[in-house]
Amino acid sequence: MNIHGRAALLALCIPALVLPPAPTLGAEETEIRILCSNGMKAAVEKLMPEYERSMGQRMKVQYGTSANIQRSIENGEPFDLAILTQQIVGDLMKEGKIAPGSRVDLASSGIGIAFRAGSPKPDVSTPEAIKQTLLKAKSIAYVKEGASAPAIADMFHTLGISQEVQNKVVFEPGAEKNMASVAEGQAELAFGLVSEIVPAPGVQLAGPVPPKFQKPITMSAGIASSTKNREAVNKIIQSLTSAEASSTIKATGLEPAPASKFHP
Repeated sequence: MNIHGRAALLALCIPALVLPPAPTLGAEETEIRILCSNGMKAAVEKLMPEYERSMGQRMKVQYGTSANIQRSIENGEPFDLAILTQQIVGDLMKEGKIAPGSRVDLASSGIGIAFRAGSPKPDVSTPEAIKQTLLKAKSIAYVKEGASAPAIADMFHTLGISQEVQNKVVFEPGAEKNMASVAEGQAELAFGLVSEIVPAPGVQLAGPVPPKFQKPITMSAGIASSTKNREAVNKIIQSLTSAEASSTIKATGLEPAPASKFHP
């Protein structure tokens, strides 16, 4: 081999000799796994990128209905932090899936009605107005397993229109599809949490349902009993309950919870 060939070979070998191998870290050290209800999705999507940058830690967030996420956790889905309805966080704590005493209320949202952007705004201001609006509507969508579903069914019953709207109701699998059905003209109206309606493209908020039927849903954080990232999760919860986060939370249709008593 001539001198030029030896020099080229040496140049290729030097990086392997002088550069240390990249560290291999376990998944628990590199990624925080968060399971989040659709009711908090818009706020979490806005806040998490900054938390990733400030903490220097990757965060993987999966969204869905609280009921579906509960089943996933009960079936062994790994996670570090869950953001679900208050009741479901409490249930998972009783089952030992969420650490005792780790529940922290983050925000709440009322139930609202969405209509297609650009269409005439329906009147939902009083019980009688919402009754007439629902009777006139050609189709009504909501998520059957959504947090607001029981209150919606109760409202139909109280208004005495359960039978009349039965054939108009379209059950959607999740909040995004629910709002998309209105935006795309497949459904005339859709019920959902205000926090699911406000950020959705192509729809507008007709208004919250009247106070008589209103059952605000509280979203709470809970820490997995098995997490190996407790310190990082504590920081996320502290950030979510901070004054800095409250404006973002409000902008997505949620009402921040009163000052947290969370003590890591």
